[in-house]
Amino acid sequence: MANATFYLIADNSPQATEDGFGEYVLFLAQHFAKQGAKVYLNCNDKPHAEQLAERFWQVDPTQFIAHNLVGEGPKYATNIEIGYQAVKPTWNRQLVINLAENETTFANKFAEVVDFVPCEEKAKQLARERYKIYRQAGYQLQTIEIAHS
Repeated sequence: MANATFYLIADNSPQATEDGFGEYVLFLAQHFAKQGAKVYLNCNDKPHAEQLAERFWQVDPTQFIAHNLVGEGPKYATNIEIGYQAVKPTWNRQLVINLAENETTFANKFAEVVDFVPCEEKAKQLARERYKIYRQAGYQLQTIEIAHS
């Protein structure tokens, strides 16, 4: 059965800031990739995807993990691929980390979905809508409160 996990971001957590959230996304992508998962990071648009890809280059060299934007890199890509709505992953991915506000058309294409419930009220409402779509698509749903930095 497919699973969707929503990470709840508390107002006072480091992840509530743009920089802290970006670091957490990198942490999750690296965590899943190190376990052998083929991870797809779904962004709002091309500039957002490029900004995230650049963030991967800013980590300490000992923490670096190979990644690529859709359409770049090796033929069968790396364990971490970054894309957005107008493009498709280059090959089979098991897990998507959704960073797009409204994008859930991929809901039936991945065995695992990671999504977020931000602090801001409008973003929370969009997350609730995505939650409903995942539920209607038959995903087993869970929520996890981010309790660490």
